[in-house]
Amino acid sequence: MEGLLLPIFYIIIILYSVTIHEVSHGLMANSLGDSTAKNLGRLSLNPIKHLDPFGSVLLPFLLYITTGFAFGYAKPVPYNPNNLVDRRYGPVKVAVAGPASNLILALLFGFSLRLMPDVFSSSLVPELFGMIVMLNLVLAVFNMFPVPPLDGHWLLMAFLPDRLNALKVYIYKNSFILFPIFLVIFMVFMSPVINKLFKLVTGIEL
Repeated sequence: MEGLLLPIFYIIIILYSVTIHEVSHGLMANSLGDSTAKNLGRLSLNPIKHLDPFGSVLLPFLLYITTGFAFGYAKPVPYNPNNLVDRRYGPVKVAVAGPASNLILALLFGFSLRLMPDVFSSSLVPELFGMIVMLNLVLAVFNMFPVPPLDGHWLLMAFLPDRLNALKVYIYKNSFILFPIFLVIFMVFMSPVINKLFKLVTGIEL
């Protein structure tokens, strides 16, 4: 029974983690003057409104049953950067809001795991909290890398000087090549980093 429940819980955790991530983008955009997400009903915490059938359900499920770990994505929350009161750094704030929400979730559940009474130690609760921490750390770190279409590329674009506009154009034009390369690098080399962050947050050695 436990073996069946864990994949189900995992998918639920992914759905709500990516939902909160996307809603955070929309809330930040709304606070900066753009109500696109609000007008489209995308500030809801109902995962169905953000569901991407492949990225939110099928991909994480297939990855979980084949590798034991998975992550996914939701439909991006739209916004109009021209409506932002802060034209220069507004897109950066909107972008960072998503990974920041995942980091906050990881910290909340990580500290809860540290303070959890021993009575829960033999239940599924610690494992579920650990899943939430791990998944949200992965989402936060992954999305902050400066490669389009990830959130971190907005930081790079905002702080690169104008004299490097050619580099900006190159990154955008070749993102379809750069992103798969980054994805391979992330999957190969980032596991130790994520594990160290997990220990830092939860106190648990993986």
